Amino acid sequence: MPSPLLQTPHSSDSLAPEGWFTSKLPQVGTTIFTTMSALAAEHQAINLGQGFPDFPCDPALLDAVNHAMRLGHNQYAPMPGILELREALRQKIASLYGHHYDPYSEITVTAGATQAIFTAIAACVGPNDEVIVIEPAFDSYLPAIQLAGGKAVPVAMEIVRDHNGLVDAYALPWEALANAITSKTRLIITNTPHNPTASIWEAADLERLYSLVKDTSILILSDEVYEHMVFDGKPHESIARHAALAERSFLVSSFGKTFHVTGWKLAFIAAPAALMHEYRKVHQFNVFSVNTPMQYAIAQYMKNPEPYLALPAFYQAKRDYFRAGLASTPLKLLPCAGSYFQCVDYTALPRKEASLPEAEFCRWLTTELGVAAIPNSAFYANQTESGVIRFCFAKQESTLKTALLRLQALVP
Repeated sequence: MPSPLLQTPHSSDSLAPEGWFTSKLPQVGTTIFTTMSALAAEHQAINLGQGFPDFPCDPALLDAVNHAMRLGHNQYAPMPGILELREALRQKIASLYGHHYDPYSEITVTAGATQAIFTAIAACVGPNDEVIVIEPAFDSYLPAIQLAGGKAVPVAMEIVRDHNGLVDAYALPWEALANAITSKTRLIITNTPHNPTASIWEAADLERLYSLVKDTSILILSDEVYEHMVFDGKPHESIARHAALAERSFLVSSFGKTFHVTGWKLAFIAAPAALMHEYRKVHQFNVFSVNTPMQYAIAQYMKNPEPYLALPAFYQAKRDYFRAGLASTPLKLLPCAGSYFQCVDYTALPRKEASLPEAEFCRWLTTELGVAAIPNSAFYANQTESGVIRFCFAKQESTLKTALLRLQALVP
């Protein structure tokens, strides 16, 4: 007789009868990205919601993967990643940011940035530990903290408004951040360039962060997946640029974002040896190792730095084209200093939809105008409304052109 745990539940609205187990993430449902992408597909809308390119990567990168597979690199990679790739990362980080990580003990290749972040949190956060999260924040942070047994402490960015009450910009909440630090604070998660606001950190921000943590044992988890998308000639202020902060920080970045291959789910994390030692204890049991031929391909491809050095200009051109098109609509453009996202305030639209909550406005925009976006309220633990939505401009010019034409329907 089969175990009752293997029988199909009788309930039509539950995956299992009540009482079988308690969910570790009871508040978590389908992500807004999945929801909006499905809605876009249903209505044949231009999907400017989820952050992925709709153009191909460099064919040379595909050739390198094929070459690696034919050479026989199809079995498990070493747990930390192949040495050739870790050495390439050492050289890149040293060249760009001046910090020298040991490829043997301080760099690990991961199955995407989400896994890198999840594993870092699992490695250093435990019951009763507090983790400060600057909101709006990417949606994987809070569940990872909860699963580790920690307590997320959201600190909202300051919303700067113009004389008409429209959102003008987002600012780092330094006073609130300082007030949020307690004796239980274990980790602060930072993100630059920032998703979703497209703001960036300056060198002074790193120094200010250091002033808050220098006399504590607080660690930093620096999400830098858009590191090569900083515009207008500004540098990316990586945590690796600040030697004292780097000594207490995990740095995460993404090959998927940098090389237009988000489906490869390949990223890396760098940290001082003591932190990486603890990180790898967890990494070896939740992933062990990641895609072998892709690692060899990227290691080969990175011998030429031009693809990532040219990325700021590549995406700035897309940003400028998209912003120029949006400028003819009543949408209020927020600054876009980095990433491939553009935020807009829609509350001044001369139509009744301007009063809709952000998620409902995005649904209306998708179903009626055929352009999908993401509500910024989805990036807050408590669905904070500000009348701001996020577009992704990592698209072909033809895609952006079609989306802009459809958005002209917003003009009265």
